[in-house]
Parts: sequence; structure tokens; C-alpha cells
Amino acid sequence: MSEPLAPVVVLRGVTRTYRRAGTPVAALRGVDLEVAVGELVVLMGPSGCGKTTLLHVLGGLDRADSGAVTVAGVDLMAADQGDLDRLRQRHVGIMLQSDNLLSTATARDQVALRLLARGMGWRAARAEADRLLGLVGLADRLHHRPASLSGGEQQRVALARALAGGPDLVLADEPTGELDSETTREMVELISRTNRELGCTFVIATHDPLLAEGVGRVVHMRDGQVVA
Repeated sequence: MSEPLAPVVVLRGVTRTYRRAGTPVAALRGVDLEVAVGELVVLMGPSGCGKTTLLHVLGGLDRADSGAVTVAGVDLMAADQGDLDRLRQRHVGIMLQSDNLLSTATARDQVALRLLARGMGWRAARAEADRLLGLVGLADRLHHRPASLSGGEQQRVALARALAGGPDLVLADEPTGELDSETTREMVELISRTNRELGCTFVIATHDPLLAEGVGRVVHMRDGQVVA
């Protein structure tokens, strides 16, 4: 019998406190969480509950103050900046609210540039970008720049870019935040299908109940803690 796969994410007692106008604000207060290989986890909770901070910690964009953080086998508490850069390059795809597309790049180039950063040659990167954009339903938008794409299409490009290189984990922060209800449902189905067909592990932060319908697991957060 084969050994069970190690979780992609393991958090133990994770804390993170910021200072705002000289006052300490506890963003994470002893968070424990495990995410298995191939799982789709949605972090639900009101604004300010710690969801985005948790995603930033998982992606190596921010450091926890205390606790244990392991992502794709990498101990993030012991990692230096080079280790964190390699984590994002090799193991983690990210869709953040502030992660805007390049205004002058086509959909194909947005994805291909990510693959180039992972060490793929230009011709292979363009071919793989075309495959990923076809996967998210944008085979007819390869040469379109963001200004000529709808909000939903831009989010699909961002998803294809996050999937580039076959990461162990995709982190998404409010991927449906600026979409109407119909486009939100399309994005939810696309993420669910990608999770099923590619076996890619997702952790998604949202306050949108539509995104929590029919997913594998919903983790509720409040005041920097996992409450359910």
C-alpha cells in the first residue's frame, strides 16, 4: 500500500500582528489548518477577518510572527527570501486582488511570460499558454489585451497564468469580487472543473456565498481565527 501524500499546506498556531497608527492589530491569532493534495478550500468570512493575510503568508508574500507554516514541503518560517521566491516560481500560483494583468501584453503573453520565468523556452511557453487559455475558454482571445477583455475574461487569463507550470497550490483572493452573478457562477464552475480535471489544489479567500456553493470544504474565519 502506498504512503498517503503529505498535505500541501500545514499551519500550526500561526500568528501575525501589524501596527496601524502605532496600535497593534492582530490579523491572525493562532491559526491551525491543513489542506490535502487536490483539495479545494474556500476561506469565508467578513472583511478584516484575516483571509487575505493568510493567503499572503501561504504564498510567502508575508511572514508569520510565530507558529509553523509548511507549503509544498517548504518550511516558510525557516526560509530566506531566495527560498520564498523559488516557492512562488516552482510551487505556488497566485491570483491576488492587486495582481493586475500587464496592460500592454496579450492574453497569450501574460501566461507565456509566467512560464518563461519558470525556465521554459519561448516557443514551448507560447504553446503551453495557448493550451491553458483554451482550458479556461479563451482560445479565441489569445491576442487580446486586457482593455479589450471583459472582467470575467480577465479573471480567466489570471487563472490560466496562476496555473502556468503546474503549481502544487493556487491561491486566489476574491476571484469573483468584481463580477456580476452570472459571470461569478461561470468562474466558480471553471475553478471547480480545473480542480477536478487537473487535480490542482486551491485555497480561495472570499466573502461571496456563491463561491462557497458546491466546493470541497469551506473554512470560516472570524477575528483572525478559524471558527469552523
